[in-house]
Amino acid sequence: MGYELLEQDEVGRELARLEGWELSADGLAIRKSFKFRSFVEAFGFMTECALAAEKLDHHPDWSNSYSRVDVKLTTHVKKQLTDRDFRLAALMDEAWSRRL
Repeated sequence: MGYELLEQDEVGRELARLEGWELSADGLAIRKSFKFRSFVEAFGFMTECALAAEKLDHHPDWSNSYSRVDVKLTTHVKKQLTDRDFRLAALMDEAWSRRL
């Protein structure tokens, strides 16, 4: 599975399709903070997303503090954003919405 490199205008269009994701200052990553009712819900979200990330062979930079999960997505091997970042972001949004 290859990586589809995205031009700046494509990044803007993809970002507009996602809710709550922000472009990093350097334009090389997207970020979002997910909030849950408890640590268990946050950890369940991370578990589900870890499985999705493994299937995509694309892994997030993330951290967990009790009921919050902070996520940063970038394609390290390409040193820029690719289609995989936005595919994983959409899967994470879906996982989060199931926990509302």
